[in-house]
Amino acid sequence: MRTTIFGIIATLSIVFANVTIAQTITQNTLVTVLDIETKGFNLTPSQMGDIVRTELIKIKVMEVMDPYDVQYLMEKNDIQVENCYGKMCLTELGKKLNSDKMLTGSVEVYGERIIVNLRLIDVGLESVEKAHVEEFLNLRNEVTSMVGITLKKMFDQEVDQTLYTTLTKKFDYENAINTPEVNRLNLSGPRMGVMAATGDLGKVFQAEKSEGGYDLYPVIFQFGYQFEVKYLNQGDFQALFEFVPIISGLDQGRFIPSFSLLNGLRSNKSGFEFAFGPIFYMTKKASGYYNAEGNWILEDDYVHVPNTTAPNFEERLDSRGSINVASRFVFSVGKTFKSGTLNLPVNAFFIPSKDGHRIGLSVGYNASKR
Repeated sequence: MRTTIFGIIATLSIVFANVTIAQTITQNTLVTVLDIETKGFNLTPSQMGDIVRTELIKIKVMEVMDPYDVQYLMEKNDIQVENCYGKMCLTELGKKLNSDKMLTGSVEVYGERIIVNLRLIDVGLESVEKAHVEEFLNLRNEVTSMVGITLKKMFDQEVDQTLYTTLTKKFDYENAINTPEVNRLNLSGPRMGVMAATGDLGKVFQAEKSEGGYDLYPVIFQFGYQFEVKYLNQGDFQALFEFVPIISGLDQGRFIPSFSLLNGLRSNKSGFEFAFGPIFYMTKKASGYYNAEGNWILEDDYVHVPNTTAPNFEERLDSRGSINVASRFVFSVGKTFKSGTLNLPVNAFFIPSKDGHRIGLSVGYNASKR
């Protein structure tokens, strides 16, 4: 029974001690930041200390000792801080500076990673009160954000998850933060898919050649290549131009080239995108009219009957006509799926026209290059 009582008392003592320690951190608690050890950076330990101090001030968890006051006291007491990163050294300095806490640590580059390691030392207890380590991608220009995130996590504050993912996930969707020096296009690569024609356009596709048709199935295969140029890449979105040359109909013995010039908007966070712009393609058109039976008659085959009114001739898609360059407007939506460095863009497109709409689906692939 006595053992049980002593156990309960010991447990309560530990819990009370932990609560007491946790409560020692308030906005009135004075914390000092000196040098932060660096490795693999052009920044000196003093400069890294300035970054950590600034980010600590931003989160407002403690009162940060003014660096000018620190410099004054060190000169007054002839204190040297070079290579002072350990608990014993910092505890001694903290007592001389009348500081409640000392924040120290290191920011080091290891291959493709940057390791931010921060420790909070309680001067009175001469012990490490808090410690937190975070691993980031080797994005040295973003070290300030990395330090800020590590401090927020250390003191249980909310972190911007989008920024955190961008700085830590190697295969996150590319943006200006995690690929600051990438100029080539993320999703440039081959495209292949199918297109279906509807309405009168679909009927012309299926009609016999003697009737001006193409004797095709209404669904044809396409393949080509997509080139991209990003002109805006900030936050969760990037804007880009897409150049897509496509050849259609080879599966049915036809050669139908087209070229699309699209303006797109892509989400770096989800991979969804939307694009629109003109499409230019080669086609054959002929002048003619529909007779009373609804048959298409070429103008060249029209025989004028005296005392009758000539029909209204119009141009229509006709395999017997002359080659022309036509244009339409295309709308496209899609999403990119990722598997490691492999990108798999899937897009659906729609080309409206009064003669009949074109709808289709395309897929592609490429590998991200770092």
